[in-house]
Amino acid sequence: MKVLIVTQYFWPEFFIINDLVETLVSQGHTIKVLTGKPNYPDGQLFDGYSQHGTKQELFAKKASVFRAPLCPRRTGDAKDLLLNYGSFIWNGFRFFPPAVKNEHYDAILVFSPSPITAAIPAIYLRWKLKTHLVIWVQDLWPESLSATGFIKNKIALKLISYLVKGIYACSDTLLVQSQAFIKPIEVLAKQDKIQYFPNAIHDMKNAILDIDGDNVLSEELKKLLEVNFCIVFAGNIGKAQSIETLISVAVKLRSRPSIKIVFVGKGSMLEWAQQEVARLHLKNVVFTGAFPINVMPSIFSSAQALLVSLKSDKVFSYTIPSKVQAYMSAGRPIIASIDGEAARIINEANAGLTCAAGDVNGLVERIVQMFKMSQEDRGILGENGRRYFLEHFEIERQCKKLVEIIEKRIGKKR
Repeated sequence: MKVLIVTQYFWPEFFIINDLVETLVSQGHTIKVLTGKPNYPDGQLFDGYSQHGTKQELFAKKASVFRAPLCPRRTGDAKDLLLNYGSFIWNGFRFFPPAVKNEHYDAILVFSPSPITAAIPAIYLRWKLKTHLVIWVQDLWPESLSATGFIKNKIALKLISYLVKGIYACSDTLLVQSQAFIKPIEVLAKQDKIQYFPNAIHDMKNAILDIDGDNVLSEELKKLLEVNFCIVFAGNIGKAQSIETLISVAVKLRSRPSIKIVFVGKGSMLEWAQQEVARLHLKNVVFTGAFPINVMPSIFSSAQALLVSLKSDKVFSYTIPSKVQAYMSAGRPIIASIDGEAARIINEANAGLTCAAGDVNGLVERIVQMFKMSQEDRGILGENGRRYFLEHFEIERQCKKLVEIIEKRIGKKR
């Protein structure tokens, strides 16, 4: 199959679309990626890239990558994000059509975390290339905008819902990363377009690493992970992750100094969290910064448990954070302060302990419960999660399902 990928985010930024493209190429499919200049999450362009002009590269040795100019996120405030989102649309219209002139594709696949507006240039390409448009929906708009406080004006949110409805109407297939997305999206799109296709990643536990993670980690961090009961929170440290809840939990766990909450990653709430830890003189919270994805298996395997949290909001109860799949793949037990679909999956897999989103006391209880478990019992939870991952979220299997879904949808449309 010949597939054109449209995504605002792509390697060397870390997103699951990278794994998908790499796997599709390895399975013999022809892939071309249309994207922007990498600048997520820090808001600054990666080394080797300039804001202006186009750039062509190869990814995974065979996937062609075309990059259009893009205004970076910079500080991540509303003005900078609007410029970032708008520049992808504008430059997508300007540069993407010439980049695929006289080329034929069986389908266009849009990877669509926020913003959903990244699908707009792909809609134009669908018309130009006369091909099948698939949108892989990662976030619910406008619900997620309201939940994060990015937009609060009800009229603006209503207008955005009309925009989203129009984008969905111009698609041929809507893939949703969570089964809980189906009902909210049915309000804005035809039911027969919607297909469940979960996020999938490489098997982290058996991955062949490009670098030795143990040699990248500092001696101080390795000692911390070895000596203490470390609970690792990995990934985006942002508003949606309810970082306030985790800091409150750390305060209540002061009496158990061997339990450490280790934050691995970056995000908009990192500075606030660091300031709170300093203000409260917390010795049980550690910030390591971000590491390459190659290093994460080493960190995960050294953790006693892996932590995931989201804010208490209806829209977040629909979603499954990608770190849930990564945690399951690593074969480590999960502690989750989360509602809805993600909690259901963790409980269904018997992969860890859960409590309601934002429940400080409940999360403290789950952490202490995990702390008191035997190493053997924690290992059983981890292996349960790994088995569930291999059946439902392993990327080789899921890519084959994706091709089957698209081929079936194309045939049905014809």
